[in-house]
Amino acid sequence: MTPPDPIFAHLRTLTDWSAGLTPDAVPADIRRRAALILWDDLGAMLAARDEPEVRALRRKIAESGGRAEATVFDGGSTRTDRYSAALGNGSAADWCELDGGFRPVVCHAALYVLPALLAEAEAADAAVPDLLAALVVGYETVARVAKAFSFPALKLHPHGGLATIGAAAAVAHLRGHDAATRLDALTGAATLVVPGPFGHAVEGALVRNVWPGHCAQNGLRAVDWAEIGIAGTSSSLRAVFCDILGADAEPEALSADLGSDWAVSQGYHKMHACCQYAHSTVEAIQGALDGHVLDAADISEIRIETHEKALKLENAAPRTTLAAKFSMQHVAAATLLTGAADAGAFHPDTLSDAGFAAVRDRVTLVPFEPALPAPEDRPARVRITLGSGRTLTGECRSARGGPDRPFTPDEIREKGRRSIDAAYPGGADRLAPILGGAGDGLRWGSLVRDMTGAAARHEAARA
Repeated sequence: MTPPDPIFAHLRTLTDWSAGLTPDAVPADIRRRAALILWDDLGAMLAARDEPEVRALRRKIAESGGRAEATVFDGGSTRTDRYSAALGNGSAADWCELDGGFRPVVCHAALYVLPALLAEAEAADAAVPDLLAALVVGYETVARVAKAFSFPALKLHPHGGLATIGAAAAVAHLRGHDAATRLDALTGAATLVVPGPFGHAVEGALVRNVWPGHCAQNGLRAVDWAEIGIAGTSSSLRAVFCDILGADAEPEALSADLGSDWAVSQGYHKMHACCQYAHSTVEAIQGALDGHVLDAADISEIRIETHEKALKLENAAPRTTLAAKFSMQHVAAATLLTGAADAGAFHPDTLSDAGFAAVRDRVTLVPFEPALPAPEDRPARVRITLGSGRTLTGECRSARGGPDRPFTPDEIREKGRRSIDAAYPGGADRLAPILGGAGDGLRWGSLVRDMTGAAARHEAARA
């Protein structure tokens, strides 16, 4: 008799646990963390609403959209079918590189959950406590899958390789499915992942930004199909992630310490609009500048000592805004010339700006030695040589935003508020009641209608 696949056995333990998780069983601090993550990632989604490619993508999606049941978060009140909304919102959510992630491994867990979950929750007008519990389950599931399967360094991009899993887990929980149906949804979802190359981000291939939206659709469908008996097999995760994609497996990570080691408590948030691997460089340069900025003509050389993952972000001539966000040279130039790495530092005009180009060519990347253990495993040390011969130095062992150096809840609330109110004036106040983590008596569909309606009323009052 063939012994059971340990990956499948631990996945079954995970789905058994999640099937029994009620909103009341989620600790209050974990519910608040989930609410803050939702708030932050919704803000990241809205920040991309005016990006020309995002607008064009949404117009194309609308050509075949279905019944109006879920909002397209574009600053208006456009509604479409949940699958199209998940595709459009998921593609926007990573566009500005302001969404958070799961710090222990390469995984933007909330991004892989929220586009599908928010569309499903609005279509069903789900209770907010149920929505937050589903976010916790989806985040927990995809984070554990990310820990269970380790790929060769920065070969597979997680936006394609993991997002379908998170979407399916969250939607299955919101629909109240039993453990067996969840298991079927996840085995099916594993076969619907996108084998996107990590290098596409560094090269600036914009299709990378669409992977989370595409996978959000796939995750929704994986649950639909599990409901009618269409699923994968007990070997699906091993076959896809190990046999085909080349991962090493640690099956125990799927079920260890369930209910006590919550993945949402290990997430990070971002203030810099670029790959998180570059954030320590941003902060090291900011420390060296001490509140000042430089002119390109004043800079002779920039030497950056940094970690292995950041060393792979080498592109001195980025051709798209995505490539710029994954270019250590551009990140350094932007921080030196503007003092920040916010959205404006990656505006399309910066790609052809002569000053930016000159500074990018003066950047040298070398390994940070010795390599440091987590949480200081993504450090940077910079030395900026000026034309006068003067040198400026800075070092950052761990960028802000992770569990070791967290932003305060107020900082995250303010970040989200800026994006929400910019898209939907007055809308942040309508959503703010979820931040307490309880949400008793609140329904997501009603909150979204209040948010979009507040914006319409604001515009009418100004007219």
